[in-house]
Amino acid sequence: MIDLKTMTITKLHNHLKAGDFSVKQIVDAYLKNITEKDGEIHAFLEVFDVAEQVARAQKMFDEGKATLLTGVPIAVKDNILIEGHTVSAASKMLENYVATYSGTAIKKLADAGAVFIGRTNMDEFAMGSSTENSAFGPTKNPYDTSRVPGGSSGGSAAAVAMDGALVALGSDTAGSVRQPAAFCGVVGLKTTYGSISRHGLIALGSSLDQIGPVTKCVEDAEIVFSFMKGHDPLDSTTIPDAAYADKQNSKMCQVRPPGLTIGVPRSLVEGQGIDTDVRKNFEETIERLKKLGHKIVDIELPHVKYSLPAYYIMLPGEASSNLARFDGMKYGLYVGGEKLLGDYLETRGAGFGPEPRRRILLGTYVLSSGYYDAFYNKSQEVRRLIAKDFEDAWQTVDVIITPTTPTPPFKLGEKTQDPVSMYLADVFTVPSNIAGIPTISVPCGTVEREGKSLPLGVQFFASHCREDILFKIGKQFSGEAV
Repeated sequence: MIDLKTMTITKLHNHLKAGDFSVKQIVDAYLKNITEKDGEIHAFLEVFDVAEQVARAQKMFDEGKATLLTGVPIAVKDNILIEGHTVSAASKMLENYVATYSGTAIKKLADAGAVFIGRTNMDEFAMGSSTENSAFGPTKNPYDTSRVPGGSSGGSAAAVAMDGALVALGSDTAGSVRQPAAFCGVVGLKTTYGSISRHGLIALGSSLDQIGPVTKCVEDAEIVFSFMKGHDPLDSTTIPDAAYADKQNSKMCQVRPPGLTIGVPRSLVEGQGIDTDVRKNFEETIERLKKLGHKIVDIELPHVKYSLPAYYIMLPGEASSNLARFDGMKYGLYVGGEKLLGDYLETRGAGFGPEPRRRILLGTYVLSSGYYDAFYNKSQEVRRLIAKDFEDAWQTVDVIITPTTPTPPFKLGEKTQDPVSMYLADVFTVPSNIAGIPTISVPCGTVEREGKSLPLGVQFFASHCREDILFKIGKQFSGEAV
């Protein structure tokens, strides 16, 4: 009997290596779960024919060439390119677009023998915090199907939570891996900007986007990260491998023994309309960390409170530029008009949903003549101040902690008519994207709502290139072997 509930990458590898079951048997177990559960959850937009991948992975085991990821079923967010497969970004604009190449992260995982099991639902072009903005219908939370799974990587988080995949890939622009991970009771990793290549990721905000894993445990996130990270000549923003190693070995980045010094930005976590039960859980989490031998100190991050307004200037600006390529002329949807301008208007009007239109309009405005300096440039100045807040904090603390989200998972439709309320779901997650630092969300308990136990998450921040610290504290907090 294959126990998917307690399965990890290491356990799976050991079972496959020992011959307890085959790659086909483990993949079939996950496919069976998808068949039984996904009609209600709608985590997947497409499940792939995996026969060829399974045979290749099994051959790697048979020949003694298997890696830790060989045979691991991985679900992929629908904005990451896999050659020969549809990649739509959950938009009518790209509904029938087939990728002509695979992204760098996908190639690395494929070389390791991973099995890509399907593509997962998401907010259209990664714009949203609930996966309700998908052109193909919303995803539901496996813990309570009347509630959202978070977003924009809600399909990926739900897929792992319902045992439809052992690992899923998402993209994190303002918390789009961590927030749904918290809502679905799993682990979500947002890595240092530039640690994983963005080549093959459909761009939303190019200075903010990062591919990251959603997993059952912290160790699995660490394993997947180790395979995906590294410099890529096809992405000029990736960090050279030597520079990454130098950062981790520098004296400035040495962890303070014996335990970690953990900073709590009180003014941030107490001033953002945080749910009472979330606040109580957060204080209990801090007490748990004290008992584990860590030192807790209050810190100030004076400019971090401006992260959300700054984000909703810089992100729409970058999104407006990135989405300009979807015009009916190059690829994707084409709707004819009377003249060339009509082609553009008809195609973009039919292809983009309400949220992309809203952000494109806002982004075009903040980048327009006469407003660029007042808005977009000002947001970049704020960004530098926020990054400086974190740089100053690392002089005295090893890790910073906040709740991942200000509330438990909310009801489907609860925030769709109030965009500002929806945007506030990212209030704790967006600062690390603005600063480019790594952050991990790990489960930290549950709250009761209408007779259902809903997951909560806590997130740990570390300085650039210090994912190793996050893995250490994440595993210790979660009760995994360190």
